[in-house]
Amino acid sequence: MVQQETLNRVFASLADPTRRDILVRLGAGPATISELTEPTGMSLTGMKKHVQALENAGLVVTRKVGRSRQCRLADAPLDDAMTWISFYQRLWARRLDGLDAYLTLRPDRTDPKDPDA
Repeated sequence: MVQQETLNRVFASLADPTRRDILVRLGAGPATISELTEPTGMSLTGMKKHVQALENAGLVVTRKVGRSRQCRLADAPLDDAMTWISFYQRLWARRLDGLDAYLTLRPDRTDPKDPDA
């Protein structure tokens, strides 16, 4: 159940384009909230809310440095999300491969391109 809650927070955070942009920016290295705010035109308060949501999801780690709050990526929840995605990707690939094999080997199969079929 805890893993489901973690995945829910991660996917909810990733659903927001501003938060995805923050993660992309932090992929280049740590940044303060002010630095994250500069290119967006967003208020500092608005950016803090986005960063807090990412922090609550475990995607970002922040720490106070003087008067600033430094942000950096945390990778564990993304690893969990990728594990979940990979599992279902393999599951659906197998199911679709099975469906393809069934449709290919079906004796009453007709070719939609063949007008005489």
